[in-house]
Amino acid sequence: MKYSNPTSKKPSSISLFTAGIFGQINPPPAIASYITPDKGQGLFGFLSNLFKLAAVIAGLALIVQIIAGGYGFIGANGDSKKMEAAWNKIWQSLLGLLIVASSFTIAGLAKRLTGIDPINPTIYGP
Repeated sequence: MKYSNPTSKKPSSISLFTAGIFGQINPPPAIASYITPDKGQGLFGFLSNLFKLAAVIAGLALIVQIIAGGYGFIGANGDSKKMEAAWNKIWQSLLGLLIVASSFTIAGLAKRLTGIDPINPTIYGP
């Protein structure tokens, strides 16, 4: 039996199911390294990358909000309501950072205690 994924020497899920009907179907070389023989791994890899992207976007939003709060604080010119609004923006940004960072910390702690990696999950099946 020929393996369709040249990088891992494992048969891809595409060739396992279609080898008897359509012959050998090879994935394009650009995506051959992403194909795993396990069912569902692509979905969990996608969701893992999506959660990591959301954390990066939250970090960028934090930077923008802190800068905007700083400009609001500078531009308040002693007005207590504007200073309070700017301080609330900075405070809420830091609280958001704490929430995002603690979610990854809890996920890392769960991996250490249970051995299950919620950030990069693996499916074991038949």
